[in-house]
Amino acid sequence: MSTANFLVEIGTEELPPKALRSLRSAFEKGICNGLTQKGIGYSSPEGEMAAPRRLAVLIKNVELQQPRQKTELLGPAVSAAFDASGAPTNAAIGFSRKAGVDVSELQQVDGPKGPRLAHISETPGKATIDLLPDIVSASLDSLPIPKRMRWGAKRNEFVRPVHWVLMMLGDQVVKGQILGLHCGNSSRGHRFHAPGEIEISSADSYASTLREQGKVDVDYRARLETIKTSVALLAEKQLKGKAVIGDALLEEVTSLVEWPVPLAGNFDESFLDVPPEALISSMREHQKYFHVIDKHGQLLPHFITVANIDSSDPARVIDGNERVIRPRLADAAFFYNTDKKTSFDSFRDRLKPIVFQNQLGSIFDKTERLATLAQKIAPYVGSKPEDAKRAGELAKCDLVSEMVMEFDDLQGIMGRYYAEQGGENAEVSAAMFEQYLPRYAGDELPTTATGKALALADRLDTLTGIFGIGQQPTGSKDPFALRRASLGVLRILIEGGYNVSLRELLEFSFDLHSGTTEDRDRVISDLLNYLLDRFSAWFSDDGIATENFLAVRALGLDDATDISARVRAVADFAKSDNANALAAANKRVANILSKADVELGPINANLFESDIENELATTIDQTIMALSPLLQSANYQAALAELSSLRTPVDKFFDQVMVNAEDKAVRANRLSLLNEMRELFLSVADISLLSNND
Repeated sequence: MSTANFLVEIGTEELPPKALRSLRSAFEKGICNGLTQKGIGYSSPEGEMAAPRRLAVLIKNVELQQPRQKTELLGPAVSAAFDASGAPTNAAIGFSRKAGVDVSELQQVDGPKGPRLAHISETPGKATIDLLPDIVSASLDSLPIPKRMRWGAKRNEFVRPVHWVLMMLGDQVVKGQILGLHCGNSSRGHRFHAPGEIEISSADSYASTLREQGKVDVDYRARLETIKTSVALLAEKQLKGKAVIGDALLEEVTSLVEWPVPLAGNFDESFLDVPPEALISSMREHQKYFHVIDKHGQLLPHFITVANIDSSDPARVIDGNERVIRPRLADAAFFYNTDKKTSFDSFRDRLKPIVFQNQLGSIFDKTERLATLAQKIAPYVGSKPEDAKRAGELAKCDLVSEMVMEFDDLQGIMGRYYAEQGGENAEVSAAMFEQYLPRYAGDELPTTATGKALALADRLDTLTGIFGIGQQPTGSKDPFALRRASLGVLRILIEGGYNVSLRELLEFSFDLHSGTTEDRDRVISDLLNYLLDRFSAWFSDDGIATENFLAVRALGLDDATDISARVRAVADFAKSDNANALAAANKRVANILSKADVELGPINANLFESDIENELATTIDQTIMALSPLLQSANYQAALAELSSLRTPVDKFFDQVMVNAEDKAVRANRLSLLNEMRELFLSVADISLLSNND
């Protein structure tokens, strides 16, 4: 079948830079889905066409004709369509009229309740060029745009006002209307370098024509690589340093420019007396500048901006940027010097009128709880209780500093500086920043013991407080980021190898709140389950089957580190040759014990009637002796390997011994033997849950 490349470009006012890539991706996906639904084949989308004033999609080898469309109209059951002599009934005749054919032209198809009459017909498919406007419109309508705009007197809505629509199939213009505009083969170039219309001769020539005639690099990935390479080279050659090119800033800058031109600027060296994070935040967040460091990682008094214009006088552009950044950095210096005039400790009183949550009190109240809770946690993570308490008291002081009130992304960072300047020790000062770690999945963890204590306390306080007033997450809504807080708690404990009862910490934290309204025991139970539920996705990401986690969770443990060690040991054990047999045996034992009609007691060797019973009892005794030190050292892999020695005597027992003997005492003794074996396995996990057998 004949094919051609399909191109569509939606020309707009400047699009939101942080949403540009996701909008273009969704636009492409919607068009591809539309083609698939219409049965139109294509090979693949080409490139990633997106720039500040345009969303574009180029799809290769789109079939020019929709395949023939098969329709099937079902009629009555065959048994009701013909009488005993084979003549058509009124039902068959009525259906044939509806289908517009003679009864003899009807077919029979198999249905869930037997054969039915049917009329199957085929009609020629439509030309793809006629279907494309509706496919594109449907994709635009489904874009993830939280708030759409109207412009002029039109009723059409989009993320930004639309000025032109280019749509071509090969070298043909696709006729139709999109968002109230007639489609054509004209695009527009750079707003300043080439603002007029640019005719596109074919879908294939789109990107090259815009680059050559319009000074627009429409290929997002190529533009990004150009910026990344040229910024790095400029920093190295001209500034004798290294540009720090973060992914988020790089993508944002790429989404802001159509024709990137990196330029280097400078600022006064005196600003380097301000903490570098404050200067970097101002340059990055407000001006979208890349900062430059020396070989030792120290900030240099330079920056690199990416202009969206190839100026004939770049010195004037640089001068303009330097004049813009100067007052920004001066503000940062002013805020920093103002904050230094007040002791860090004195900031605490300013927290009293700031509400953390209406029912849970102020931020000051939270720091009071943090001090007590962090002091409680300190011994578990190797921190000095007095350091943990002090860190809890100072934890949120920087929130009311001039610097953080202006640059909110510096919370914790400025707290660390101000604590150091206030004479706090290294552990307490570091905890001011580390309390917020990890901030997202894969982020670094606190490195100091006091930072870990405070990070745990902060998250546990929020969890118990919010659950305690009945505002736990529902569905996708999680305004207090409790899911992230839960994962942070688990990561700190497990990766640090800390053994602590989560229930004990939750109870202690809950009791520090005075505004809770929910039942204490239910909240603790719900919270513990909520925390442990985070494990499911965690282990799944590591390729560990859910039943391995459930086998451990069945024991009702609340030590996250211990649970993790057991799950990983069970996951390894599940791969062994003995796993299925022992899991099935444990499940069988569990079923038998659940139906026991006698009281179980100590095993009495005098009641054994066969060597098989004696062999199992001996192996159990030996396993108990071997297992004890392994369990004490949490060596669960070795413990499960030791338990595997029970496979042979257990198999023999079930093959040759009748558990439910007629003699009640013998029956009770055999059940006690099985119960002791079951308890041995439960010292690691409920292995029976690994079996799929009944």
